[in-house]
Amino acid sequence: MLLEHLFLSVLGIAVGMFGTIVGVGGGFILVPLLMIVYKATPPIAVGTSLCIVALNAISGSISYARQKRIDYRTGMLFALGTIPGAIAGASLIDYISIAAFDVGFGVFMMVMAAYMTMKPSVQRESGGSSPSLEFDPSRRIQYNLPMGMFVSFVVGFLSSLAGIGGGLVHVPAMIYLFHFPTFIAVSTSHFILAISTTVGAASHISLGHVLWDKVPSLGIGVIIGAQIGARLSHRIHTQIIVRGLAVAVVIAAIRLIAKHL
Repeated sequence: MLLEHLFLSVLGIAVGMFGTIVGVGGGFILVPLLMIVYKATPPIAVGTSLCIVALNAISGSISYARQKRIDYRTGMLFALGTIPGAIAGASLIDYISIAAFDVGFGVFMMVMAAYMTMKPSVQRESGGSSPSLEFDPSRRIQYNLPMGMFVSFVVGFLSSLAGIGGGLVHVPAMIYLFHFPTFIAVSTSHFILAISTTVGAASHISLGHVLWDKVPSLGIGVIIGAQIGARLSHRIHTQIIVRGLAVAVVIAAIRLIAKHL
């Protein structure tokens, strides 16, 4: 039991660090882990994952707020768009078969792994408390707000349905569709996650979709890891970490899909 709590805490630290550095929640790691190692059903794995992702995002956002790297106006608007999607996802998850979920989520993880492998590193732009990297409200980015709200709705739906934090969609959308600087996209995405995943987690909690005995160890780990990740985000090149995690995600995806072949 002690070794299990230690393992979960160390895992939480790793997930929190990585998630905060690149602006994602880490649910894509936690969901397959809970399903494969602890035999959790999809709703339970997703609900538990969202609780941990919410703690990760809140902790990381506090650190990024101190560094003045968050576009709060965009963050609040996009978070507002995620809320109906998150509620819809939590409500529909009980009506999806385990086989469909495993295969669909496995394919999604493979696509996500390819994205993590090919996407440019956010390292050079995303870190530090240098004034040149702080968000400047007087130079606010102009973007298509209706498109941003639609993307946010989809993010909320995927977050609640699949247990992912949504940053895997928000960060590239903010960079490539809306032309945000990467360091602002990462920090603002984490702020959005703090809001959207809290709503999604609350929905799953109300439905009884949480393994409460796993939450304390994982939760403490991600809170600590998020603080470390935010502080080190401008010092650590993330490409090696991203590619290593991509391999792990592919292995987990293959195992999920292979169960139903």
